[in-house]
Amino acid sequence: MKQLSNLENVNCANCGAQMHGEFCHDCGQSIHTVLRPLHGMIGETVETVLDIDGRIVHTLPPLLLKPGFLTLEYFSGRRVRYVAPFRLMFILCVMSFFVFHLAVENITSRSFPNIKPDIQFDGSEFAHAKTAADVRQTLRVQLHNMEKIRNYEVLPASAAAELATSEQKLQQTASARLIQLGAAPMPAASMAAPAAATSSDDDDDSPLDISPEKTKDLSKSIHVAWLPDVVNARLGEWATHVLANWRTYKHGDAKTSEEAKQRMINGIFGVLPQTMFVLIPMFAGMLWFFYVFRRRLYMEHLIVALHSHAFMFLTLLLVLLLNMLGTWLKPHGAWMSTTLGWLETLMLWWIPIYLLIMQKRVYRQGWAMTVLKWWFIGWFYFWLLLVALLIATVLGLGY
Repeated sequence: MKQLSNLENVNCANCGAQMHGEFCHDCGQSIHTVLRPLHGMIGETVETVLDIDGRIVHTLPPLLLKPGFLTLEYFSGRRVRYVAPFRLMFILCVMSFFVFHLAVENITSRSFPNIKPDIQFDGSEFAHAKTAADVRQTLRVQLHNMEKIRNYEVLPASAAAELATSEQKLQQTASARLIQLGAAPMPAASMAAPAAATSSDDDDDSPLDISPEKTKDLSKSIHVAWLPDVVNARLGEWATHVLANWRTYKHGDAKTSEEAKQRMINGIFGVLPQTMFVLIPMFAGMLWFFYVFRRRLYMEHLIVALHSHAFMFLTLLLVLLLNMLGTWLKPHGAWMSTTLGWLETLMLWWIPIYLLIMQKRVYRQGWAMTVLKWWFIGWFYFWLLLVALLIATVLGLGY
């Protein structure tokens, strides 16, 4: 950026104060105008990006390898060369959950084909059906499961033929059971209809039926006396969405079932970052409680919490990337995948060791007291994290 050598008789355009540098000492406004040629703005943008990249290079290695270093540097006033604690934690949190989301989607999309599908059918389910409605519901569920198996490209040709044979036996057994119960057998077209199709009148009393009328009743049935009406209405809407997503996932066709699964997964990962923003101040509060006699401000404990979580998010991100790389390299060389697996294990073990060393260096207590407090803080935070993740999962299912 072009420097100004002479600031005599130069006043701030905003407050009129005498300028002694590039920024006004009174209001903080820059002396440089934003009205400049395009090439000047591009140059300034590149300079800003390179400066941020430089701070990242100075921040990430000590964050990963030097427990407590960044926190002590921040306390000492040496902050310009490093990324700010909150920004650092936020960036790593978003990146780690994004990669985690991709990994979960990859696992859920591949986990089913890795299991040999059970496509044999002996008709025992129909033998226990007491009504024609039970027979039709069982038939739809079985046909839906077979359709989900058929949609995977990894299904061998022999298994596909076996699946078609089992489907024919399935329809014949269902028709025979309907005749035994004194009901007319289902037509072939209706028997092959997906589970998401409109149910017959015999299915109107299904416990997972979420017709508009029953949805309205469900929304009104949830009422907690000490909660406001708006919160009760929101709970009813959430419960309705949970039932809708679950019913679509279990009984919808292949497309709608996959959409419902993605909605639930996206909902869970949409709530997780917000959950972490609640947990970090609580973690700082636990540090303040256990180190109350160290006479440190709450903001100091909060910076420790931000750097601790930034390290954990960075480690999680690296472990996920190594796992994805190992999965990709496994067909080309099993030894490379095994080596990466050992590296992932070492990084996971490094997390508690890192936090212990960081706690020792920042709070400067003896090893006995540090280990004791580290164990109690870790124990309480583990259960707090578990409960928070469970709540986030339940809330995410209703999106």
